[in-house]
Parts: sequence; structure tokens; C-alpha cells
Amino acid sequence: MFIFEDPKEANEFYNYVNTKYHLENENVYDDVPFKINGEQYFFSFYEVEIPDKAINFLPFVTSILFNAATGHFEDAEIADPTMARINNWYLAIEVYSDLEKDCLKTDSLSREVVLKYLRALKKEYLSTHNYNEVVFKN
Repeated sequence: MFIFEDPKEANEFYNYVNTKYHLENENVYDDVPFKINGEQYFFSFYEVEIPDKAINFLPFVTSILFNAATGHFEDAEIADPTMARINNWYLAIEVYSDLEKDCLKTDSLSREVVLKYLRALKKEYLSTHNYNEVVFKN
């Protein structure tokens, strides 16, 4: 799998792929055809959410400082730290061909050219805001 963080809104990569490869909302997630040096490949992609967890100590520290300033320790209510979730989205892309099930496997004959293609695809996706621009690049 070729995986990278997607800072854009949900479904943006779908829209990019749909526009770039002229898919007209057909098979956008699976079996997207592309060629490298005349060889036919296909890719599928998945949007994956990996949550981060962070502990927010601000309510806890604030209540301790307030109680210390007022001198009310006996009846003081100490706020518990709260758990905050921050979501990170990633795109995972797999590439295959009629000759190879996994073109990204370390011993794949096409691994290097496919990785080069995917790096360029990632760069184009992240730098493009109007996906119709990619139609004119092709």
C-alpha cells in the first residue's frame, strides 16, 4: 500500500480521481486504469481514519489553581482531565496489474515505476484545488 495523509475534506480524492481519469462516477474506488510506459495498471484506494487521542489537562489545572488562589481545598471540586479526539485521514492506494497482484511488493518488478507514478499523483492531488485543471495537464 502507498499511504499518505490527506489534509483535504472528505471525498476530495474521489473527486480528483473521478475528474482526472474521466470515470463519470463509475468504479472510482476500484480498478482505476492507468498506464506507465505503455503497461496497463489498476489502482484502488481507501480513505482511512486514524484517530489521535490527547488528554486535555486545562480543566484540571484551572480548578487546582482556582482552589489554590481562593484557599478552598476541603470542599473543592477538581475537574477531571478530558480526552480529546483529533481525527487524521489517510489515503491508502494499492496497485495491481494483469501480471502482478501487488505492484508495490518489495520484490515486484514494477515497484519503482509505480512508486514514482504514485508520488507524482500525490503531489498533483495535494497541490490542485480545481480538479478540472488536471484534465488539461493530461
